[in-house]
Amino acid sequence: MKRLIIAIDGPAGAGKSTVAKLTAQKLNYNYIDTGAMYRAAAWQALQQNVEPTNQTIAELAHNLDLKLDYKNGKTNITVAGQDITEAIRTPEISRLVPKIAQVAEVREVMLKLQQDMAKLGGVVMDGRDIGTHVLPHADIKIFLTASIAERAKRRWQELLSKGYTIQLSELEAEIAYRDKEDCERELAPLLVAPDAITIDTTDLSIEAAVTKIIDLCREKLTGV
Repeated sequence: MKRLIIAIDGPAGAGKSTVAKLTAQKLNYNYIDTGAMYRAAAWQALQQNVEPTNQTIAELAHNLDLKLDYKNGKTNITVAGQDITEAIRTPEISRLVPKIAQVAEVREVMLKLQQDMAKLGGVVMDGRDIGTHVLPHADIKIFLTASIAERAKRRWQELLSKGYTIQLSELEAEIAYRDKEDCERELAPLLVAPDAITIDTTDLSIEAAVTKIIDLCREKLTGV
């Protein structure tokens, strides 16, 4: 049976990664976390004290020794052999990522990596420009969204569980700013692909969202 290419886009905090991981598990597909890839580039920039506006960011992107290893429902991210899976999930990295994602050279490197990873099919890839730019010919395109208040609450709970202290109002402001940056950037902005199916998770459980996507895949494969 054909192994599909599934693209899941949407704003920060909409549940893309969780939904994509569970969908990949149920289908026995590979999950590709493109957000983690940009976070890895941001982490490396911080390590080398390179500003996104600095010309050396292009060299950093081209030399980034990045590896994603997806096993048993978890993606481990390494740069030059160093495991940075947890290190890239800090608030500091979150604030830097939008700036890194706007750098053409960084996006060029990531685009090639992502397209190479998906070319054989059997993948679920999530991000902000997957269905519109990275994989425009994906078999299934989903745009996952939720209200800013709900997305901020989810992120707040996640950070609290990891020991970070941050105000919910601050997160709401950060997410609103991230939405604006993602939608207005010149390079591959966050858009709903014309052939994408929108799923709003504000009042929808993760399991229900995954079930919707699995059903769409079944319809695509069987025509029923």
